[in-house]
Amino acid sequence: MTGELAAGRRVLRIAGQDREGFLQGLVTNDLRRLRDGPVYAALLTPQGKYLADFFLVPDGDSILLDVRDILAEGLLRRLAMYRLRADVRIGGSGLHVLRGLGPAPAGAFADPRDPALGWRLWTTAPGGPAAIDWDAIRVERLVPESGIELVPEETYILEAGFERLHGVDFRKGCYVGQEVTARMKHRTELRKGLVRLRLDAPVAPGTPILAGGRPAGTLFTRSGLRALAHLRHDLAGGALTADGVALHLDALRPDP
Repeated sequence: MTGELAAGRRVLRIAGQDREGFLQGLVTNDLRRLRDGPVYAALLTPQGKYLADFFLVPDGDSILLDVRDILAEGLLRRLAMYRLRADVRIGGSGLHVLRGLGPAPAGAFADPRDPALGWRLWTTAPGGPAAIDWDAIRVERLVPESGIELVPEETYILEAGFERLHGVDFRKGCYVGQEVTARMKHRTELRKGLVRLRLDAPVAPGTPILAGGRPAGTLFTRSGLRALAHLRHDLAGGALTADGVALHLDALRPDP
């Protein structure tokens, strides 16, 4: 089996006759898209803040849910709270997540977020060791990571680029946090968001960003002398520093 193990992931299995309708009323994307392959989505608080992001994968008479392991227990508790009388069963799957670039093996699907992220495969095979610099790809393509750029109960998904990453559907109808997300889309201009910066020297992730001495954002994943950051748009044009190092706005959008 080709492909490397996507470490730090947990794959749940959601079964029961009401599984699709149950998820459809909760998550940010349209479950009808499962007919074409995996769907990237998130669960939000009623106030529209991010709780967890995940891949939903059609698998016969069940749906696989591929989530960062540090978010899995909280997500399970939240799903159980919403389940009520629905015919839905949630448990483990015993599956691993493999990923890679280039030709995809049988059963694999293209990552629905961005073609540059290659393919994903949900399988019992253990996979190989990490060989690809995924952080470099994420920085180049402005793709946030669970628990890093995506912070539970803090991040708003539109500020993190979920629309560009095909993680939210504005025509599907109601879901938890939908009203706030729709209002941010249609009635307000985003005041901050995920950007890529160039650094004059290495700076540690988590370092605050200043613009003329004013708090402007936070530096996150770094690859070489480029990094992802959450940044206030109104301060992006000024002189930016982090721990005394000069920063320069590199992109608001991914490389073509």
